This record gives sequence, structure tokens and C-alpha cells, in this order.
Amino acid sequence: MCRLTPINLKIIPEGHTFILNSQFSINQQFLYTNKYKWGVNNMQIVSPKQMAKIEDRSEELGVSKRQLMENAGKALAGVIDDYCRREPDISPEEKLIVFLTGKGNNGGDCFAAANNLIYRGYRITIICVGGKPVSELAAEMYDKLPRDRVEFLDGYRSENVEAALEAAELDYMTVPTSREDGADSPINDIMKKEQQRMRLVKSAMLRAYVIVDGVFGTGFHGQLSTDAASVFAIGSGAYRIAVDVPSGGNCTTGTISNGIFKADETVTFGFLKTGMTQFPLKKYCGKITIADIGIPCKAVEAIEEDRKYYRIERNHLAAFPPNRERDAHKGTFGNVLIIAGSSSMRGAAAFAALGALRSGAGTVRLASVEKCIDTVSALVPEATYVELECDDYGFMLYDSSKKPLIDAIGKADAVVIGCGMGVTPDTIEITKLVTENAKCPVIIDADGINCIASDIDILVKKQSDIIITPHVGEMARLLNCEKSMVEDNRIVVAEKYAEQYGVTVVLKGAGTIVADSRITAANHTGNPGMSVGGSGDILAGMIGAIAAQGCFPMDSACAGVYMHGLAGDAAAEKFGQEAMLPRDIIGCIPDAFRIFKEKKKNKDQ
Repeated sequence: MCRLTPINLKIIPEGHTFILNSQFSINQQFLYTNKYKWGVNNMQIVSPKQMAKIEDRSEELGVSKRQLMENAGKALAGVIDDYCRREPDISPEEKLIVFLTGKGNNGGDCFAAANNLIYRGYRITIICVGGKPVSELAAEMYDKLPRDRVEFLDGYRSENVEAALEAAELDYMTVPTSREDGADSPINDIMKKEQQRMRLVKSAMLRAYVIVDGVFGTGFHGQLSTDAASVFAIGSGAYRIAVDVPSGGNCTTGTISNGIFKADETVTFGFLKTGMTQFPLKKYCGKITIADIGIPCKAVEAIEEDRKYYRIERNHLAAFPPNRERDAHKGTFGNVLIIAGSSSMRGAAAFAALGALRSGAGTVRLASVEKCIDTVSALVPEATYVELECDDYGFMLYDSSKKPLIDAIGKADAVVIGCGMGVTPDTIEITKLVTENAKCPVIIDADGINCIASDIDILVKKQSDIIITPHVGEMARLLNCEKSMVEDNRIVVAEKYAEQYGVTVVLKGAGTIVADSRITAANHTGNPGMSVGGSGDILAGMIGAIAAQGCFPMDSACAGVYMHGLAGDAAAEKFGQEAMLPRDIIGCIPDAFRIFKEKKKNKDQ
């Protein structure tokens, strides 16, 4: 088997990429890139808990958390300054930068950035949305700000007025533009003061050139307060930057709170965080910039024993596709057996076969019922066929199929099963037959997954590596739970299922997750135009072809998912997301390979 690894160790000048250690497989590599200095990993992702470990280890290695915060402030200030200088005719003195800050270290990053920007000439307003800073480092950065050059506003309700304002249902969206004085009373006096405070906050937001959200950090979970959500909802034409993660986003799972800050750009420090690869959080991040804050490379050793997280990149697929030597033949590139289709679902088998052939498989055999083969053979003459008997409804029968299937499985380098196959007692037995007899990788998709949901022994008694490719609904059936549970915990669900059954899970959807027992990878290629029946069948065939060419299951799944998305992006460019069809994705697989190779060639030059 081939392992998708970088070809050699490269130390490249500043501003480019270098590989820390070439002796590891790709799933152990740490790639670093110089966004602002050096040390930022552009492929590895971390969870918030892992980031905390890395920061603790950095301190042990001599880079204090104070220094990390100051570096974060400089990086954030650099991003803000870069944006502001796009309009050079407007001087910094004319540009107001509004920082929305919380009590913790995210607020500290903002204070450090504000201190940096003051001396570049910008006007600064600090709105303490979560209250005054309570963390030691944040308080230190807050105290450093020159009081004569910064406007400070309270963006929160003091405790003694909370009850009165809740009773009056006052928020920033309902503050009147002009105040009407009422009869003197304690409540009226409180209302007047609060209205004035809120007017000042609203006015600053509306005058801002850039609004920076540093209220909550990567540890946020739960729901935003009414005050915070009201501030975030103030309409403004300002450029909106989130610090580390938009406040209201769960950086572990990718879920969001109502009222989340919607950013044009998110500046995240050190590493991309797991939840930021998932929707809906990802769409609130806008453009994501990973900024280096001086974390020592050795600090990553703090999470050496933890699960590894990666963003699938072309660097991840350095030995893909395999070289095609001049003396190669069809046997060199593997034999894919596809067990798919039925009388009423013939297209699924065709898409799987075409996906495998377009992804480099040497031979593809389709085992299916007569009517399905008659249709697919006209569309895919390059494939060969194993005809199976069917029941009165057009689904495969088990008893008569057992011998021809065992013979075909024995000759295969990878087996794909499930696309359009249907779920019957016979297809459940056929799925079990495959997992109990195959000595090569098995990719289980669609109805194959539904067969597993009916009989989990299919996975328990497996004899080879298995890759399952469920969408959210199929994953929910496997777990016998609500779809919402899977949607809200995509990463954890994929990981736990992979660990429990020793399989590779491809949990499809926006930000597809690929997980095995120790590694999780998130994909970023693809687009909504691929949300059409048949797209997943193509993916199953593509993964089968890559596995048949000798790649390990995790690598096969990552390569298949990445290239499938790349082909979808090429199809969207040609036909538009609204009009594209699965057949267009197949037609654009060659474009995906061309784009992929061009990107790698340009990177290596």
C-alpha cells in the first residue's frame, strides 16, 4: 500500500511552507507557514482544549502567555491596519476603530491591538460588552491604554438597573432617537441614564470604520445575553472582524447561539479551531485568517498523544495520484468491484462506476440485477458486469448471488457496496457476506449503511478495512437518534463511531468530516450545487478507485472527498450551482485532476 506522504524534507525561505519532520506519515506531519512570522500550522487544526495545552506548553518553553497576548494584539492590529490602508486617501485620524470586549483574554487581545493602533494614529473606542476585564492578563492590557486617547463606553447593564430595564423591555434596537422626559421618579431616572448610555454605544457603532468583536473566545458555549446580541445586531456599514471566533460560536462543535456576531473576517490565532470548519459557524466567520503569535514549534508536543485534526489540503495528498509508469497496465491500478443498483435505482450504480473509472481505477466490475446492468452498460461500456438474480421488486437475491459474489470479491482490490441497492433481508445478507469475506478495503454507502443500521453485526464481524460514507440522515439511523443530534455534534459523532467500530467514517455535508480511530480531517472543497441525488454515489466510486490503487483507508477517504469537492467546484464554475447535475461532476473529474496537479506544480516551483 502507498502512504500519502510528502516526498522530501524542505526548508524554504520565510513566507513559504516547510515540513518539520519528514520521517512521519502524512497523518503525523506538522506543516507550518509564515503568515506574519513563522510557526503557524496551515493544515493542522486543534480543539479549544488542545489550544489551551499548547499555550501552557509554550509558557514552559519560554514564551509566556503575556507575550502570546501581545503578539496576538500585534497580529490583530496588522490585519486592521491592512484593511484600513486600502483607502489611502482617508487618514487614520478619520477612521474610528470600535472594539467590543469581554471580561476574558479575548478582550485582552483587543486591548493589546488597540494600544498598537493608537500609535498609528487611529481613533479608538472600547465598548465593554461583557463588563470590565477580570482575567489578570486582560486587566493588565486594559490598564496600559492611555485614558486621554481612548473613549471607553459601557456596553452592559449594571446590576441595579437590570430588573427595571427588563420590565421596560429596553434594548439597543428600540432606543428612541430623541428622549422624552417623563415625571421625575427613580425608574424614570434609571431609564434616562440607560437610554443615554445605549445611545452612545449605538452612535459609536454607526460611526465605526471597523468593528472588532472580542467579547467571547473559543471556550464559549450556550446562549448569548440579550445585551450582547443587541449590540451585535446594530446595523452598520463597518468592516466586522472577529477575534479568534465570532462571539456566539461554539469552537468545538461549530454550532451557534442566536444573535451571533457576523464577521467579514475572523482572525484566529496559531491554528484553525475544529468548530470553524463546520456549518453554521463557518458561514459567520467570513474570511478566516490564521495569524502566528509566536508559539514555539515544540509546543505542539503537548498534544502528541491526543487525536489529530487536519484540514484536507493538496499538501495532504502529496503522493496522489500515483505515478503512471510507462510499463503500467490495468492491473497496476486496481480492480474495483461495485455491488449496487436495482431495477428502480439504476443511476446510482452508473454514477458509482463512472466515479471509479474517472478516478483512475484499472478495471471496474458492477454486480447488479439484469435491468440495472442493461442500463449501465450503455452508459459505461468500459466496465464489466456480474449479473445477479432479483426478486419480484427488482432487488438482488442472496442465495443465488452468494457464489458469484464471493468469486468477484476474491479478485477485487476494493469493494463498493450500497448505492441504489435497496434494503431487504437479502441485501442485508449480501452486505454481511461482503464484510465477512472481503480481504480488501470495503466502502459502504447509501443503502449499505441502512443495512448496517438493521444489523450492526455487519461491522462487528468485518474482516478488512471499512469506510462508511453516511450523510446526516443515515448517520442518525445508525445511531438511532434524531438528525439534530448529529447535526449539532458532527465531529464527535464521526469520531466516536469510528473508534467504537474500528472503521473510517466519512460524514458527508458542508465541511465533510473524515475520521478514523485517531485522526479527524475536515474538507473545504465543494459547494451547494452538489446537493443533488447521485453526488454521493460518485464519491463512493471515487474512494473505491483510490483505495484499489493501494492507498490506506484514511488517505483514500481524504483524497476522494477533496477531489470530489474540487470536481464539484469545477462543475459549478462551468454550469452554475443552480443548474449543475451529478453527471457534470463526473465530467469535471478530469478538470479536478488538472487543477490539482497545477496547484501542486506551482507550489513546488
